[in-house]
Order: sequence, then C-alpha cells, then structure tokens
Amino acid sequence: MGRQVDEQIAQRFPVGQRLRVLDVGMGQGTQALRLARAGHMVTGLEQDPGMLAVAREALDAEPAGIRDRVRLMEGDGRETGAHFLPGSFDVVLCHGVLMYVPESDGMLAGLARMLAHGGLLSLLVRNGDALAMRPALTGDWKAALAAFDTVDYTNRLGLDVRADRLSALTGTLSGIGAPLQSWYGVRVFTDGSEAGEVLPPEGELELLLAAEDRAGRTDPYRGVAALLHLCGVRG
Repeated sequence: MGRQVDEQIAQRFPVGQRLRVLDVGMGQGTQALRLARAGHMVTGLEQDPGMLAVAREALDAEPAGIRDRVRLMEGDGRETGAHFLPGSFDVVLCHGVLMYVPESDGMLAGLARMLAHGGLLSLLVRNGDALAMRPALTGDWKAALAAFDTVDYTNRLGLDVRADRLSALTGTLSGIGAPLQSWYGVRVFTDGSEAGEVLPPEGELELLLAAEDRAGRTDPYRGVAALLHLCGVRG
C-alpha cells in the first residue's frame, strides 16, 4: 500500500511539494506517520478512541519536527464536512473503512469534496468480486458458493461487514467528480496469512513483497486480490 500511495503521489504532484493529507479512519496511524516523515502535513481522523490513543502514543515517540506536521482528531469519516472546509486537502486516504459503512456513497461524496482540484483520493476496500477465494482456498465450499451472490461477509473479527465491487465503485467515483485513474490488487498471494505470524527472513520478505507488488498491478492476478486499492482524482 505504501509503495502504491507513493507512486500515485509522485505521478501527480511536483517533487518536494509539501502536501496536505487527510487520513480518514487512520487506525494506529501507520500511513499518517509515514507520510509525515516524508515531509507532508497530515491530519488523522479516527472514530475509535482506543485506536486514536495508540496513534497518539506512536506520534509521541517521533521527533519534534514530525510531531509538528501531524494533527490527530477524533471524528467520524462520514462527517468530514463538519470538521473541514471543501478543498482543504491534496490527498485523502480512506483505507479499510468502507467495509464498515452500510451505505458509502454519501461518505465518498464528502471525501471528494475535501479535495482540491487535482487531488488524490485513495481507497482500500474488500474486493467484492473475489469473496469466494478465501473460503475456497480453505476448503469451505459451501461458503465459497454462497459468496458468489453477495457482497456481505463476516470478517476475522467476527463482524458482519461488506465488500465493494470494482464496477460499482468506478461508477460512484465518476459520479462524485473523482473518477478512477488507477487501481491495484492488495494481498493477492498472501491472503490467509495470520497477522501474528513471524515474518520471513529479510531476503525472502523482499521477494514476497516484489511478487505481491507485481501481481497487484497485473491482470488477471489483481482481479482476485483480497483487497482493492482504488485511486481517483478530483476533476
């Protein structure tokens, strides 16, 4: 994800430009801190007080120069208009959030309004066109068959959530004035790996990441990724 975001920024903004970034549903702040370290001004918006506390702790461990570039706020990503003026940001990230929002069109329209002209909207969503892959690879054929006809699923936390189909989001992004420019697959080969597993040795990890990066931008592999990274640009 980080490589893909950096690639999009490099393609759309002058080298060295200090961007105004909004990270909606930032979680523990991984992307927010990474972009602040790169010199950008970052606002992190998070609804969960526990995750916000983790992000604040991580920020407190950063040097003063980086801390000065980050503002963390508690708030709902569906209410960005209550916190910020339209056109306030060059980049808006919304990663791993839409699956928890029953009706996302209104939220997406609000996120697009936050962007200045030419701004980048980066979305990470569960791939509704590949929901059958995970249960099929574990031999759960009943669940795999059921997954062909729905975008609803139960995640690893036991929560009932939903996925998004590429075609539907493409139409939505066009309708809100931030048409899709690029998209990637995320977790093509590694879906199903447990988060708590020990990472492979450094050399093997680099090969794994290179394979994932290549697959995530190559058809037909990217179409069956567990997640989709969609990049729209405000017209």
